[in-house]
Amino acid sequence: MKTKVSIPFMIAGILFTVCLVVSNLLETKVIRLGFVTATAGLMVFPVSYIISDCIVEVWGYGRARMIIWIGFGVNFFVVGLTQLAILMPAAPYWEGEEAFNLIFGLTPRIVAGSLCAFLVGSFLNACVMSRMKILSRGRHFSLRAIVSTLVGESADSLIFFPVAFSGLVAAGDLAVLIVTQIVLKSLYEVLALPLTVRIVRRMKRVEGSDVYDYHVSFNPFSLK
Repeated sequence: MKTKVSIPFMIAGILFTVCLVVSNLLETKVIRLGFVTATAGLMVFPVSYIISDCIVEVWGYGRARMIIWIGFGVNFFVVGLTQLAILMPAAPYWEGEEAFNLIFGLTPRIVAGSLCAFLVGSFLNACVMSRMKILSRGRHFSLRAIVSTLVGESADSLIFFPVAFSGLVAAGDLAVLIVTQIVLKSLYEVLALPLTVRIVRRMKRVEGSDVYDYHVSFNPFSLK
């Protein structure tokens, strides 16, 4: 039996994956916003959680799980290609070797922290969103989106920053960076809520779908 994939779902999956890849590239730069220090990935990464919320709400946890694993695979693939490019000898006349290696030369601990944090945070976000939908009988989408994002973003930051920067950044500064990321990313979700709600309502009408995960396994490794 063939499984049909709609154009809106395909677009959502592509955008989710693109946001993940771009955010990982932007994470290499630390930016200053007034008195707040954060990574440049802050501009894009929260969008992946918003898209994930939309996918869970319209198509269910099972489809979100598939998209999360696809995003993980693509991220792993991109990291592998960038590391291979670093190992390849540069042309004698090319003067960008040092800058290229600085941007794409991720250490193993940063790669491990990023991929693990992404998996845990994304699955927690999708799981909380799905379970809260059942408990609330489909009501209070805004509250569900905020709570699921807060849980997912907290797990992501609590895993990534200690793994990637422990020993390189002072404990106090690391704690501030973690809390700042959680707060700013969650605030991002709140500010985007009016647009998110409109998109979800539109997708439900277009797709004729509003899935409740009563009989879905929340095991992230399930193939069903």
